[in-house]
Formats: sequence, structure tokens, C-alpha cells
Amino acid sequence: MTPPHLRSPLLETAGARHGFFGRAGGVSTGIFSSLNAGLGSSDAPASATENRRRCRDALGAARLLTLYQVHSADAVVVAEPWDGQGPRADGMATRLQGVALGVLAADCMPFLFVDAEADVVGAAHAGWRGALAGVLEATVRAMVSIGARPERIKAAVGPAMRQANFEVGLDVLKAFVAKYPEAEQYFAPGASPEKRQLDLVGFGLERLEAAGVGAIDDIGVCTVANPGDYFSYRIGRRAGEPDYGRNLSAIALSSGSRA
Repeated sequence: MTPPHLRSPLLETAGARHGFFGRAGGVSTGIFSSLNAGLGSSDAPASATENRRRCRDALGAARLLTLYQVHSADAVVVAEPWDGQGPRADGMATRLQGVALGVLAADCMPFLFVDAEADVVGAAHAGWRGALAGVLEATVRAMVSIGARPERIKAAVGPAMRQANFEVGLDVLKAFVAKYPEAEQYFAPGASPEKRQLDLVGFGLERLEAAGVGAIDDIGVCTVANPGDYFSYRIGRRAGEPDYGRNLSAIALSSGSRA
């Protein structure tokens, strides 16, 4: 069975095999129903592994690599495939054929990247901490280090928590404005004077533009607003659930790319 997934028209024009997967099309049960791709979750390992295999096969890749994500600004260059959760980082880039780079998210931003001319792909997981720390820029730098050029890179952000559902405290506002004074534009009034609504996607797009990325696409889907279709950490926490599933977003070089 091929799990349903969204594609970015921008990445498609670049010939990148990619997909933003949601909850449907897997074998997990209960709160992980059904396409949980998180090896670090408390889901049955065999179920998560099978879900990942289905996503990998949907992209026509021989391997699917994900990271031990830690909300950091660290991005790695993938020179050799690994088993399991991978290194502690939140961004990666590669020129390897047959390898899909995947990031896991359940409200955070999943970004996929490609420079088709250089045969380089990248992927990044960016919550507010990682985005503020610079993981998106670090992923671009990792791609550049193996031959990409920022102005040729095409990027897309997948399903993530959007501003109307992303309430944060004033401490988050202060952290953003301390580093980027112009970032105040990404905060709208919240339900009380002590709260703000954060447009994290807007901030992420601005950081990539500042990094010189040539074109960026936004899938435009909110995970919190669509809990039947996507795993959401915030929805699970509100329901008092002990854990949550992870949505996979992944990209691989097209079969027509140069070796």
C-alpha cells in the first residue's frame, strides 16, 4: 500500500522525489494510528519500521534516513547511510543516490530542499527553538558545502502548526526579538496579555530568504487544525495522551539525476 502524501509543485518542477506524509496508510494502532514514523516513540518498533518502509517505497528509495532530533541548529552532511535514529541533529544534506532524507514532526516545521543542478537534497526539522537557533540556515550551508548554491535551491515547508493555533508566552517573543528585532511582526495578540500567536512558518520563510534560497513553497496545512489527517503534539497533550505519532516528510534525488 502506498500511503497518501502531499507534494510541493515547486519541488516537483525540480524533479525531486518527495512527500509530506500524514496519519493515513500505516499499520500502527491506538494513538499512533496509523502511519507513525517515529522510531523514538513508544509505538511497537515493528509497526514504525513497516510504516517507514511504506514511505520509503513510495519515494522509490533504497534507504530512508532520519535523525535523532533535538531542536538544535546542527545540520550534517550524509556521506554514508546509517541504521536507527541517526546522529543528534535537525538538518541534513546529501548527494547520495537511492537515499531519502526524512524529518519527523508533529507540529514543528518540516522543510525539504533540492538543488537539482548540483544533485543535492536536504531536509530540516524546525520547531521555534531550532528555527531561532538557525537550523534552516545551517541546512543550507550543509548543502552548499557539497556543491549546492543558495540561489538554485528550491525549498518547501509541509504541514505544521500555524499562527492561529500557535500560542506562546512572552518569553518566546522576547527570545525572538532579542536576536531579530524585526521578528516582532510574526507575533499577533493572544487570548490574554501574557500570550502571543506565533507565525513560525512566516519566520522560517524569512530566514531562508535571508539565506539566499532561490524559491520557497508552503504546503499551507495546519497540523493542529487537522488532527484526523496529521499527528499533533499539542492536540495529544490537550487530550492527556502519553505519547504522540510523528509525521514523516522526506526527499530523495530523482532517478534521472547524475551520479
